Amino acid sequence: MFQFKPAIREQVGLLIGLAGGTGSGKTFSAMRLAKGICGDRPFAVIDTEAGRAKHYADQFRFDHGDLAPPFNPDAYADAIHAADKAGYPAIVVDSMSHEWAGEGGVLEMQEAELDRMAGDDWKKREAVRMAAWIKPKMSHKRMVQRLLQVRAHLILCFRAEEKIEMVRGDDGKMKIVPKLTRTGLDGWVPIAEKALPFELTVSFLLMNDRPGYPLPIKLQEQHRGMFPLDQPVDEAAGKRVAAWAAGGVATPTAPATAQTVNVEDLIDEIIDAPDMDALKTRFDAAKVAARVLKDNGLMKRIESAKDERKASLEASEAI
Repeated sequence: MFQFKPAIREQVGLLIGLAGGTGSGKTFSAMRLAKGICGDRPFAVIDTEAGRAKHYADQFRFDHGDLAPPFNPDAYADAIHAADKAGYPAIVVDSMSHEWAGEGGVLEMQEAELDRMAGDDWKKREAVRMAAWIKPKMSHKRMVQRLLQVRAHLILCFRAEEKIEMVRGDDGKMKIVPKLTRTGLDGWVPIAEKALPFELTVSFLLMNDRPGYPLPIKLQEQHRGMFPLDQPVDEAAGKRVAAWAAGGVATPTAPATAQTVNVEDLIDEIIDAPDMDALKTRFDAAKVAARVLKDNGLMKRIESAKDERKASLEASEAI
């Protein structure tokens, strides 16, 4: 007989996504977070990158498992389920991107379906292209459903890539701009099925200009205290996650304000940017902070600082 009882937050597993390009600190941040969650207990690492996670074996206590190709969704789900069944408080998957774009991942599964359904008949391939997504997408959805049943805290690392697109400006001319997506930030997009970062409890983008500092893709109000935007994702964040999930109070830090995210420091970093690439990265990070704070006045200050530094850099290049 189906029954109801008062809801109590206890042993709630979080699904956390960390996406970033090379040098953004996603693997190191994931391990710091897992260490904070687990304390003296080991955490599990599911490694798809030929043992690269072992580079951190001297810094963290974890048990390592290699996940080899084919990187299909069922293989990921089975490995994660095995780690969860073994009782690890936290599980790090590095990298989750192979499930989508790796050998045997969803994209290759779709291509294999096209080959099965149409072979070398290119006209037929176009006709069945959408139908060829059915089995791969269903496999991915089954994996996601299994992830939602995991009791451990699950930390998924995603590679990210910078994408651009051509748009027509107000002057009627075409220009190149960062691609806008629901899961990306300012052109940086996690390599994953487009909805996956929103299936997670929280998800962040990390940039190589400020390794480990979280830029929220998805961050709901009840989780903001765990991940202060002016601090890197670290062991302290892991302790807050563990305390909150166990039913305790995990918000010793105040909700994000202009003070807690060190807005003045962000603006100073924009003004001190050594080149155009650094300027773009720092401007993007400051924009995300302004967006989280919902502060239009701050956004204007950030844009003003960016324009001032851009003009200065362009003047220097012209000399």
